Amino acid sequence: MIDELTSEIPTPADIYSLTADIPVPVMPDITISDDCNSEKDIFSPKERKAWDKSLEARCDFQYHLRLTRRASTNFITIWQKSVFGKTLTEIKSDDAMVPYFVEHILPVIQEMIGYNLEHGDWAIVTTPMRRHKDRNFASMITEQLAGFLHIPFYFDCARCRSKQRVGAVFDPHNVPVENNVIVFDDFVTTGSTILAMKNMLHSLGKNPVFFCGINNKL
Repeated sequence: MIDELTSEIPTPADIYSLTADIPVPVMPDITISDDCNSEKDIFSPKERKAWDKSLEARCDFQYHLRLTRRASTNFITIWQKSVFGKTLTEIKSDDAMVPYFVEHILPVIQEMIGYNLEHGDWAIVTTPMRRHKDRNFASMITEQLAGFLHIPFYFDCARCRSKQRVGAVFDPHNVPVENNVIVFDDFVTTGSTILAMKNMLHSLGKNPVFFCGINNKL
């Protein structure tokens, strides 16, 4: 009986023949690379990533007249930031957008303030030119608005001491002699720019009223 049982136990030679066709697994190379051992300067300046224009704010120009208070300042906007539509870069670079802004903003100013602005003590300005000084989108719109409103346009009314938008301080440059001043900006986000304009004009005894094209904040 024992001989019958032991005869069924495979010998080492039999085991080898049975497992010869089983592939041997290849172990991954876990050698530590030189990059892991090299010392890196964590305080070295990092390269700035390219500007992803796909994430830029857009506007579909659906009419959305709105009175907003932001940064302790009241202002009126015509359009609202949207998911689809033209990017702000596309808007500013398109010459056809200048008369489009004028066409839609002009009747709002006339209705809010009055159609006979030329008989009052009014002027119109825009915010400081941080960029695009040769072709400033907001200035082009404001100049055309002045022509239709029959009031003076004061180019480069204020200048910014620094390029920062938050906490900006503006210095007077070409200030209107008129007491009532319409301030136009093509778009508004935090309201810091119009707040700086309000502070500057108030310090000069002026009465500013703010109109903006696109409310760049949902």
